[in-house]
Amino acid sequence: MPMPGPIRQIGYVVADIDERMRSWVELGVGPWFVLRGVEQRGVYRGAPCAVTLSIAFAQSGELQVELIQQENDAPSIYAGHTGFHQLAWWAEDYEAAVRAAGRPVLWSGDAGTRYAFFDGAGGPAPYLELSEYTERTAGLAGLVRGAAERWNGADPVRSL
Repeated sequence: MPMPGPIRQIGYVVADIDERMRSWVELGVGPWFVLRGVEQRGVYRGAPCAVTLSIAFAQSGELQVELIQQENDAPSIYAGHTGFHQLAWWAEDYEAAVRAAGRPVLWSGDAGTRYAFFDGAGGPAPYLELSEYTERTAGLAGLVRGAAERWNGADPVRSL
C-alpha cells in the first residue's frame, strides 16, 4: 500500500485530553491547539456515524501530534481504543491516494477536509489515515508548526 510522501502526523486516542496535553508539555512539546465538542459526521464501516470529539494538535520537529478524545458513545474508529491510534499522510490528489491505498475504507468523512482511515493490521499502526491537503490543512499545519518553532513554554494550551 503506497502512501503519498512522508508521515505528517501521529495520532493518539485519549481518555482525558487535558491530562495528555499536560504530559506532552512536560516533555517540551507544545503549544497545543484544541477544539472541544466538535461533531464529526462520516461513514464508519458502511453506516452513517456522528461522533463528538475534542481534538488537539501540536508539533514536534517535522511531525504533527494529534490527541483525540471521543465524548459520546457512538460507534466509531475511536470508540473503545486508547493509546497510539494512527499514522497520517496528507494527499494533494486525495481521490487517487485513496484508490492507491488498495484497502477498504473503515471511516471517512469531511470535516472541512476529506479524510479516510484504513486498517493498519500487520503494519506499524492500528490505523492509517489519509487527509486531503488543502488550504485549510496547510493553514492549520502552518499555525501549529510556527507556534512550536517560536514557543517559549508560555500559554501551553490554546483554543482554536
